[in-house]
Amino acid sequence: MPRLPEPHRRAPWRHRLAQQAGLALAAVMLASALLIYVGFYAATQARLPGGFELTSTVNTTMPLVLAAIAQTLVILTRGIDLSVGGVIDLTNAVAAITLGGSALSMVFWSFAVLAIGALCGLVNGLLVTVGRLQPILVTLATLSIFQGVAIRVLPQPGGQVPQAYSDVFANISYPLSLVYIAMIALAWWAFRRTRLGVGVYAIGNDEAAAQANGVAVRGTRIAAYVLGGTCSGAAGLFLAASATAGDATTGNTYTLTSIVAAVLGGVSLFGGRGSGIGAILGAFISTMIVNILFFAHINPLYQSFYEGLFLVLAVVLVGVVGRGLRRIV
Repeated sequence: MPRLPEPHRRAPWRHRLAQQAGLALAAVMLASALLIYVGFYAATQARLPGGFELTSTVNTTMPLVLAAIAQTLVILTRGIDLSVGGVIDLTNAVAAITLGGSALSMVFWSFAVLAIGALCGLVNGLLVTVGRLQPILVTLATLSIFQGVAIRVLPQPGGQVPQAYSDVFANISYPLSLVYIAMIALAWWAFRRTRLGVGVYAIGNDEAAAQANGVAVRGTRIAAYVLGGTCSGAAGLFLAASATAGDATTGNTYTLTSIVAAVLGGVSLFGGRGSGIGAILGAFISTMIVNILFFAHINPLYQSFYEGLFLVLAVVLVGVVGRGLRRIV
């Protein structure tokens, strides 16, 4: 009896490359964007960017990093969170009017702001999971609700965040935010290996199979929204610390940019594929594109057009190259 051919098996490194194709491409894109940025900066300023430029870039990107992580947590479950900007608006407004007290008061209100973000995520999670409503409709509705509450809390830009608080979260003298980036990356690495992290990916890949294998689908999805809301609340805190004041409309741009950053980082909108590390890289790619346009002396009236054009091309490149790499390897 003739022997049947053994099934083809990928080498471990090829399998890993196929799984991490989006992340690898994001790293290449960020490195390319950095080189282009340094080139334009050197051409216009006659010197290389230094510590101040690094610090301001990281501080500026921190809220987007957290917003992208929040979006990634939900997208991995085959959902989407359009309320990210609204949660940032609300938490930023609350932070601006409550952080002006003693050190103990600042600690209390910092955790209270995170709790507000978690509560917003819980509302979204319950409506999507228990109410069986479409995530895009739920979060679009709660976006308006959270923005309305934010304007009620802080009708006009104002409030005051103490300089000591800003020095802890958005120090302008040295890139302390790099420490927070490392902590977020380490936290994601740990989360990915928890039961909850495995469950989030399992739901995104195949909800029925995940449930058959003992994953608490409802609880896991709700937890993903709660964690996402907490990350959005943290983004609001960092935004307030960076500006030393609050604005109930400043988070509006983060809804779409958080999705773009996640996709640039290799997170699949169909769920189950991607990582928070990639979302961090995607956030920095978005910031670098803005910086490149600024130092290229693009007319401010057209910057939004070119920014959108470059982001669309980058997202298409991520999708095409990512699929190609997975086929090849």
